[in-house]
Amino acid sequence: MKEKVRSILRLMILVIPSFVQAQSAFTLQNAIDTALRNNFDIRIARNNLEMSKISNSYGMAGGLPVVSASAGDNYSGTYSNQQFADGSESIISNQRENSINAGFSGSMVLFNGFRVVAAKERLERLQNQSELELNLQIQRAMADVMISYFDVIRQQNYLITIRHLLDVSEQKLEIIKVRNKVGMADAAAMLQAISDVNSSKQLLATQEMVIGQTKMDLLLLLGVKKPFIFDVDEMPEIDSTLRLESILQKLNMNPQYQSAEQQVLIDKQLVREVSAQRYPSVKFIAGYDYHQSDLNKGNLLMSRSYGPVAGITLQVPVFNGFIYKTQKDLAKIRVENSVLEKESLSSSLNSLALKTYLSYSTTLDQLKSQEENFRMAGQLVDVVMQKFNLGQATILDVKAAQTSYENAANLLHNLKFSAKVAEIGLKQLTFSLSY
Repeated sequence: MKEKVRSILRLMILVIPSFVQAQSAFTLQNAIDTALRNNFDIRIARNNLEMSKISNSYGMAGGLPVVSASAGDNYSGTYSNQQFADGSESIISNQRENSINAGFSGSMVLFNGFRVVAAKERLERLQNQSELELNLQIQRAMADVMISYFDVIRQQNYLITIRHLLDVSEQKLEIIKVRNKVGMADAAAMLQAISDVNSSKQLLATQEMVIGQTKMDLLLLLGVKKPFIFDVDEMPEIDSTLRLESILQKLNMNPQYQSAEQQVLIDKQLVREVSAQRYPSVKFIAGYDYHQSDLNKGNLLMSRSYGPVAGITLQVPVFNGFIYKTQKDLAKIRVENSVLEKESLSSSLNSLALKTYLSYSTTLDQLKSQEENFRMAGQLVDVVMQKFNLGQATILDVKAAQTSYENAANLLHNLKFSAKVAEIGLKQLTFSLSY
């Protein structure tokens, strides 16, 4: 049996250093960089931006010449039977004809009511909107990663509290064991001390499981394919310099709000494009044609023609059943809806900023007093344990001090986390989130 225990100890000595070495430091910057590489929404937004860049050209707006070339070789062989009124008849068999056609043509819009200009500006706005959507997704990903990362830190800080409480419970049990040997402690105190140690151990195991689950949630958010063991940094200091007036003034920098502004401009460009359809359109056309026919009928054996062609066409819309007017009216309504959506978004962002700042400022005020409460709760545990060691405090006094310390620590960690979440939310609203 002793040899088996020695083998297990030797195995632990070999494994534990490897496990500790596998615990790699994983900073917040590492986490955000990983998320920005793997996040599906960001990758989709990047692709949408690339498509907008490709589409943003004068060719897509209809402002560049259109050139086309064509060629054809047609052969026909026919049989002809003709009967005339005087009773005669004409029969022609194997009547062949070979016709070759080739040429190229080009056209360019000279004027169409500035529709090309309006279309190009719309494509430019669409590209700007795609860039804003990408920025929005990046800010969202950063905020989600930060909150998840800081949640791991919060859970680990709570684990430190539980370990401290376990140490206190074990010290309490050792003191009672010594007293029990000299007959100064009853069975009830012993059972209570053992129960407190077991409860702390169970709470410790549960918290370790919670930390593991929280880390897995973070890895899932990062989009990593192979989970790995890692440690996180300490909770960074909370930025207490944010002010409500400055936040409200910077809400117009929010990518979502700027995207709504771009949508209004895009819809206005669509009104210009539809309105341009009611103006005359002038187009320049030029080309070169070649035609040759080889025949075996009559006196004509071959016909050939070729040469350049050029001209200008003018198209004036007169009446088309009020379609252009209807399209313009619908486009104006879309502009009105876009303006209303932008105003609604502005109200929502203002309301969210006010609520988030209220949480932020209130939590900061609570933190100041709670840090003092936590410090005094720790001192209380130390004082009560000293008195308990001297026989001047009961086991229930120690239990009450432990509970007070646990509650104070838990509240402090939650307040720090809540303040950090509120800070992230405010910076995300003003497009100032960084790491």
